[in-house]
Amino acid sequence: MITLRPSAERGGADHGWLKTRHTFSFNTYHDPAQMHFRALRVINEDWIAPGQGFGTHPHDNMEIITYVLEGAIEHKDNLGTGSIIRPGDAQRMSAGTGIRHSEYNASKTDQVHMLQIWIMPNQRNVAPGYEQKVFPAAAKAGKLLRIAQGTWEDDPRRDDPGENESGGNDSRGDGRPRPSGKPELPTAPVTIHADADLYVSVLKAGESLTHTLALNRHAWLQVTKGAVEFNGKKLEQGDGASASDEPSLEIQATADSEVLLFDLA
Repeated sequence: MITLRPSAERGGADHGWLKTRHTFSFNTYHDPAQMHFRALRVINEDWIAPGQGFGTHPHDNMEIITYVLEGAIEHKDNLGTGSIIRPGDAQRMSAGTGIRHSEYNASKTDQVHMLQIWIMPNQRNVAPGYEQKVFPAAAKAGKLLRIAQGTWEDDPRRDDPGENESGGNDSRGDGRPRPSGKPELPTAPVTIHADADLYVSVLKAGESLTHTLALNRHAWLQVTKGAVEFNGKKLEQGDGASASDEPSLEIQATADSEVLLFDLA
């Protein structure tokens, strides 16, 4: 069964410096019918004005992924991590026993457009952690690339790099250093403490792909750009859809598109 979550029905607000849309209940937006889907708790689409952002604030027991669509966001936390997150990056913060961080638009002139994703963990009170990797656009073209991998038992992918195997070149191609000070290769997805995987794909109009769901697993598709058909259901930018009891998922791009696909317990 495919259930649509139209963009226009999301919650949200316009604070001037921040325009935000909430797929699930968040902050002052509360809809008992839209609390979460499986372990997926938050998908916030944010537009942040130049030089603005979220001051230092706490989190605990949540897996948080930041996915930037346009612009750049600057992250700082009490673990000592300081980084700039750009399009093409996958950034994961495990809040665990507690973490404090801030996020600000890294530009004084350009807006940042991004998704904030929260996934409920399958392990509570882990040590807080941070991970950031970059994945080249070519690796996402025409196929699903796993950028975040969950920790769940009996997973045959543990030792198989699969679509994430890379060569020896700088994955971004411009030699820009990562937080470690060295170019990072997309040898594996970032790891989250959750029964969930996150894939991304960039499709040209007319291209299609399929994803097979294992028994008792579910999916959520979020359209970040363009327009697609998801097992025959039409979605456009900002729309989401859940899939249950659908062993095979087909994504057909009706315009140049980018999608995120969550594979969930």
